[in-house]
Amino acid sequence: MIAAISWVPKGVAKSVPAAAEPPSKEEIEEILKSGILTKSDEAENGEADEETDQEMDVDTSRKDNNDEVDHESAVADAHNEDSKDTTVDLTDALRELDMDNYDDEEDGIELFGPGLKDLYYASNDMDPYLKDKDDNDSEEEEDTAIKPDDAVIVCARNEDDVSHLEVWILEDSTDADLNMYVHHDIIIPAFPLCTAWLDCPLKGGEKGNFIAVGSMEPAIEIWDLDIMDEVQPSVILGGIAEKKKGKKGKKKSIKYKKDSHTDSVLGLAWNKEYRNVLASGSADKSVKIWDVSTGTCNLTMTDHVDKVQSVAWNPFKPQILLSGSFDRSVLLKDVRQPSHEGFKFSVADQVESLKWDPNAEHSFLVSLENGTITSFDIRAANPSSTSEIKPNFTLHAHDKAVCSISFNPLVPNLLATGSLDKTVKLWDLSNNQPSCIATRNPKAGAVFSVSFSDDCPFLLAIGGSKGKLQMWDILSEDAIAKKYEQYAQKTRSKSK
Repeated sequence: MIAAISWVPKGVAKSVPAAAEPPSKEEIEEILKSGILTKSDEAENGEADEETDQEMDVDTSRKDNNDEVDHESAVADAHNEDSKDTTVDLTDALRELDMDNYDDEEDGIELFGPGLKDLYYASNDMDPYLKDKDDNDSEEEEDTAIKPDDAVIVCARNEDDVSHLEVWILEDSTDADLNMYVHHDIIIPAFPLCTAWLDCPLKGGEKGNFIAVGSMEPAIEIWDLDIMDEVQPSVILGGIAEKKKGKKGKKKSIKYKKDSHTDSVLGLAWNKEYRNVLASGSADKSVKIWDVSTGTCNLTMTDHVDKVQSVAWNPFKPQILLSGSFDRSVLLKDVRQPSHEGFKFSVADQVESLKWDPNAEHSFLVSLENGTITSFDIRAANPSSTSEIKPNFTLHAHDKAVCSISFNPLVPNLLATGSLDKTVKLWDLSNNQPSCIATRNPKAGAVFSVSFSDDCPFLLAIGGSKGKLQMWDILSEDAIAKKYEQYAQKTRSKSK
C-alpha cells in the first residue's frame, strides 16, 4: 500500500545522488541498541506485545486486509534446504581443488593454465580489457542522472511487511504517455503513515532535499533523498530510548527520549517560511513543534482529547497552525501564544485531512471519516462569541472516509479528493457552491493519498491500497480543460 505521497520541487534533487557511506562502528552499535527485541524475547513477552499493540490502535481501517502468511517458517525451511545444498557443493568444490596439496604447486598460476602470467599489469590503466571503464562509468551515471526538468515523487510504501520510500522519476516529455520509473528506494524500519518534504539544510549549504516520515513508531525520521542505499536517517526526532522486557503477563517497560511522542505519528507539516520548523500530530493526542536543525522539540500542545490525525500551517500567516483530531474538532492556534486556548471548530466526525485554501488566506477545508468535506472561514471565530462556528458549506463528497484532499496550485477553487470508496473526484468550489466535475476509479484500491504538484499542476499523483503509484492527467477531462481555458482568459484580460 501507499500511505503518503510528497512531490519534490523540480531542480532540487542532485543530478547524480551520492552513494551512502558504510556506517561506522558507533552507528552500528546505535542501530543494534535501537532495534527490535529478538524472537525469543518476543516469544517470552507475547502477552505484553499484544497489550502494547492494542494501545497503539491507529486508524486500522487504512491497513490492507490481505490474509497473513507465515513467512517466518517458510523462510526457515528454505534456509535449511539451502544450507544442506551449500554444504554438499562446498565439499565437492574443495575436493576438486585438492587444497591439501595447494602449497605443492609451483606458483599457483598453473591452476588456471600455462601462459597466464603475462596477464598481470602494473595498473588498471595498462590493462587493455579495462580501456572502456571510464566510458562505462559515464554511461552508468547518465542512466541514474536526474534531469532538472524531471519531476520527483516520493511514495511511502509498505509491501509484504517491508516498508520503504520509493523515489519516482517522472520524465519531462512531450509524449502523450508519461514515462515514470523508480529511481531508487530507501528501506525504513516501521510502517509509514505520513510524510513531509523539507529543504532545511541539515548538512550545510543553503538548502537540502529531505523527507520527514511519521510511522507506527513514536519517532520521526528525516531521510536524505540525495543519497542512495542509505541505511540511517539524517535526523531522528524523539523515539524510544530504552525498551526492557517484562515478566510473563506484564507489559514491557518503555523509556522514551526527551520530549518524544509516545505513540504513532499520524500527521506532519513543514513550515515553508521557518524552514527548520516541523509540526507533528500523534495518536498520543499531542501536537509538537520541532526544530529539525537541532533535533529538539520546542513546544508540546495537549489541547485535544483524542488522536491528532492532521496538522497544517497557514501559508499566509506561518505562525498559525491547524490540528484535526479524532475528537471531532479542528483547533486553530498561534504557536507564539501556546498558552492561549485557540479557536475550536466542531465537525461531524473524526478528522482525516486538513488543507488551507492557497488562494484565500482565511479559508480551510477539513475532510472526515463519514465521507464529507467542510469549509470554514477563520474570521468567523469571534473571541467574544460562545456560539458554534458555522461552516461555509458541508459537502457529502464520498460514500466512505475522505482520506486525502489537495488544492490545485494553479486554478483557483479546483479540489481533488481521494476516498476509501476507491474513487478520486475533482470539484469546483467556486462561490462556496461545490460541484463535481470529474470522477475516476484509478484502480489504486482504497485511496489514501492524492497530491497536486506546483511544477506539474495538471498531474494528480494517487496512492492507495494496491501499492502502485497512479497519475491522472486532469487536462484530459473536458470539464477541466474548459475551466482552465476560462481561468487563462481571465488572467490574460487582467494582464492587459
